[in-house]
Parts: sequence; C-alpha cells; structure tokens
Amino acid sequence: MAQETLLIALGVLFLAGLALDSFGRRVHVPRVTLLIILGAVLGPPVLDLLPLDVDEANELYAPTALTMVAFLLGGSLKRQTLAAHGREILIVSLTVVGISVAVVSAGLALLGTSVAVALLLGAISAATAPAATRDVVHQSGRKGRFVDNLLGIVAIDDAWGLLAFSVMLTLVGVLSGGDGSAALLHGLWEIGGAIGLGLAIGLPAAFLTGRLKPGEPTLIEALGIVFLCAGMALWLDLSFLLAGMTCGATVVNLARHHEQPFHEIERIEWPFLLLFFVMAGASLEVAHLSGVGLIGVAYVVLRFSGRILGGWLAGKLAGLTAREGRLTGMALMPQAGVAIGMALVAAEQFPQLGETILAITISSTIVFELIGPLMTQYAITHAVADPPAQGAGPD
Repeated sequence: MAQETLLIALGVLFLAGLALDSFGRRVHVPRVTLLIILGAVLGPPVLDLLPLDVDEANELYAPTALTMVAFLLGGSLKRQTLAAHGREILIVSLTVVGISVAVVSAGLALLGTSVAVALLLGAISAATAPAATRDVVHQSGRKGRFVDNLLGIVAIDDAWGLLAFSVMLTLVGVLSGGDGSAALLHGLWEIGGAIGLGLAIGLPAAFLTGRLKPGEPTLIEALGIVFLCAGMALWLDLSFLLAGMTCGATVVNLARHHEQPFHEIERIEWPFLLLFFVMAGASLEVAHLSGVGLIGVAYVVLRFSGRILGGWLAGKLAGLTAREGRLTGMALMPQAGVAIGMALVAAEQFPQLGETILAITISSTIVFELIGPLMTQYAITHAVADPPAQGAGPD
C-alpha cells in the first residue's frame, strides 16, 4: 500500500468523522451509528474503497481503542461514585446480565433450538459495547445519577458476562459428554488474570505518573499505560477490557496527587475510536443477515426483551423508578466485538455448533451496532433532565 494513499485515506476519514459528528448533532443521531454506516459504505460491504486491510487494521485499532475506553470507564468508578451509587451499579449490572441470559436461553430453547446453542447464545447476549455506550454519553454531554450509574454498569457488566459465558461453556461441555473444566479455567484466567494485570500496571502508575507535569499524567505517560496494558493483555490472552478498567479504577482511586488523571486520554481517544467504528462498519458481513432465519430474528427480539425486563426488575431491586429501570435496560442495548469474541471461542470449543452461533452473533451484532446507540441516546435524553454541557464533542 502506498504511503500517500494511506495518509490521504486517514485524512479523509478524520474530516468525514468531524462532518458526521456535526451532522449527527443536527439530526440527533449518535455519531457511532453514522461512523459504522460510513465504514460499511466505504468498505467491503458496499464500495470497497478503503486502502486498508480491515482485519489487520482491527487487530491494532480495536484493542487500543477499547483499552482506552475501558481505562476511562474505570475512571468513572471513583470512591465517591461507588459510595453513592455502588449498590445500584452492582444490583443493576448483575440483574440485567442474569435476566438477559435467562430470557434468551429459555426463549430459544422453547422455539426448538438445541439446548447447547440456546445456552451459548444466552451467555453471548450478556455482552455489551462499552465504546459505543461511553461515546454516546460523552457526545450527549449529560450529567446526573442515571449517567453515573450507566458508566459504572457498562464498566463491569462485561466481567459478569464473561463469567456467565465461561459457566455456560462448562455446562455445554458436560452436556456434550466432554470435559468442561478447561473452558471454566480459561474463563477464570481471562477474568482473574486481567484484574491482576490491571492492578500490576495501575498501582505503580498511580504513584509514578503525574510527577513531570504536576496534577496530571503527560501524553506519553498516558499512551504508555494504555499500550502496555493492551499489549500485555493480548500477549497473556486476557481481557484487555477488564485489564484497562481495573487499571483506570486503580489510578483514579489511589493517585491522590492527580487532579485530572484521565485528561490526556480523553484528549486523544477520539481519533482511535473514529477509526475503530469505521473499521467495525467495514468489517460487517451483511451476507450473514440472509442466512439466520427465525432463530436470528428471535435472538434479537429476546435480547431486546431481556434487557428491558432486566432493567425493570433491577430498578425495582435497586430502588429506582420503573421508568429509570426500563431506560437503563434500553441504554445497555449496544453489542459489538466482545460478543463476536465469545462466539469465536464457542465455535472453537464446539465446531459442530460454530456455524450457527457465528452466523447469529455476527448478524445480530450488525443490528445492535446500528440501533443500539440510538436506544442509548434515547434513554439518556429521556432519563436525564440536565441540559447538555457546552462544547461536548470530539476532542
């Protein structure tokens, strides 16, 4: 690939992203959805004009962008926030995950899907899209308890989702007559190891960063932490989302000398996220939509129902209003790369089920990537009375 072609393409994408951000504000459409559509139009699904290898680009942009997002989401788990909303965040995240898994698994089984496929798809339904959710919140500029809870929930619910997925892999392995312990051990390693890695990087970072420029880490320090966290997680086969979240939570709670520990990350995350969302759109395989049939449609409907029901029940348990609960479930509708990662693991463990699981997961991800951010925006707008902050937008 010619260097000039790549540079021109990046320049066009950045400027197009800026234009779409402005357009999205005028028509009240999340820029996440618009960028995914842009990637699909310019990429292989439609025009195939991008001078980039989509798979290779995703291998770099996705872990980097998502680790940045996870780091910032970890920063939302401040001691004060947890003291004020920790009970709500824990109850809602666990309940929404549990209800989603139960509704999708039971619904698909009742429709005649094999128990193994139903259980695995139920676990996959628990996955969310932290990048899309946080970006919609950031773009809205809204503040308040609902937004604080939402950021806290999306920071930790993938941990519960991964745990549920590991349990389901083990259960399906036992039902299939195999040994499910290896799958469970791998899941525990992915979660426990990621938390350990986040602490191993976050503890020294909390005390060493922010010394050269008093009050906040420098850009080099911020990038160094993110790249190290993402690279080590990939090398050790751990969840870079959980590692980044743990690292961010550690820094924000222990770095007492920091006034703005995440300021530099917030300034540079948008270019990475822009490329991530465009590449996500370019990698969509629309052909999967035509081959999923009733099961794929049922999965989308059941996941939607599970999120709303889970939010409503979680709201009652956590002392929220019924309306807040339902809107919380709606705000957690986006689903993206984590779900596909789970599907790939399931396909590797159970090759005979792989084609069905991958087709349904990929096709439903297309749907939830496009409509999920719209639902998150609707929920935030109707749940938060505070006006948008001035200047909210791309950094």
